[in-house]
Amino acid sequence: MTKLDRKICTAPMMDWTDKHDRYFLRLISSKALLYTEMVTTGAILFGDEARHLDFDPAEQPVALQLGGSDPEALAKCAKIATGYGYREINLNVGCPSDRVQNGKFGACLMAEPELVADCVAAMKEATPLPVTVKNRIGIDDLDSYDHLVKFTDIIRAKGCETFIIHARKAWLTGLSPKENRTIPPLDYPRVYQLKRDFPDLEIIINGGIQTLEEIDEHLTHVDGVMIGREAYQNPYFLAAIDQRYYGVSDEAPDRKEVVEQIIPYIEQEMAKGVPLKSISRHMLGLFQGRPGARAWRRHISENAHLDGAEPSLLTEAASKVR
Repeated sequence: MTKLDRKICTAPMMDWTDKHDRYFLRLISSKALLYTEMVTTGAILFGDEARHLDFDPAEQPVALQLGGSDPEALAKCAKIATGYGYREINLNVGCPSDRVQNGKFGACLMAEPELVADCVAAMKEATPLPVTVKNRIGIDDLDSYDHLVKFTDIIRAKGCETFIIHARKAWLTGLSPKENRTIPPLDYPRVYQLKRDFPDLEIIINGGIQTLEEIDEHLTHVDGVMIGREAYQNPYFLAAIDQRYYGVSDEAPDRKEVVEQIIPYIEQEMAKGVPLKSISRHMLGLFQGRPGARAWRRHISENAHLDGAEPSLLTEAASKVR
């Protein structure tokens, strides 16, 4: 298997980066590494495994993000996920939601680096895939650079070679998950310093990145960049990625071509019982910044949920964009 290129990635985002969104994003960029939304070990082991893990081969390369803190359960899930064809297993050590904390995983695990290391070791034993960690720069009062170094060193010792770092600390009490994505200040230099101190590790930076120029600057300090909300709210942002960072000669399809290309997929999914709105909701930002973008969004928002809505609705909406 060829080495996974993480130069440009899209972030795992709950309720956003499902398989329909990933299929859509893949029409815009053929190269960016796409992450699933977080899937808990319980959902896989005690729920509908296929519903949580199935994806279209056209989405590749795809990485699975797992949420959990029990090494045995994570190892079982890593083994199962390997059979589905994922290219990487990522452990969530960054989500600050109450639900995640109550399950003893996510960002609260930054206080337990030895447990995270045991989780990584168990998953590496269970799968030949790369096992990676996505974490914050700190939590609550555990936000010193020394703690981040200790956290990284303990987990590296168990074989983790790639760390994806959201360059904000998380407050586990007092801030909502949404506030934790914007209120704690970004500290990119701390992530740069970690790369200097651990030159053997692959360090991917995440948090608040919105422009190609910002990506260029980060790539002078770290190995890769993960794009979150910008890739969802302004998905055509990814259209420049393949040529600029991967040397692809072909231009990305234009926005209306993307609409045309996704129609067969929507027809296929609707035949399985998936409602149009479950796919079209991910596409609302496609024409962001273009004349007629509001008419595009409105036409979809007002009609995609109606009984009898057909994929041709998207073509009609696109015709409203000049």
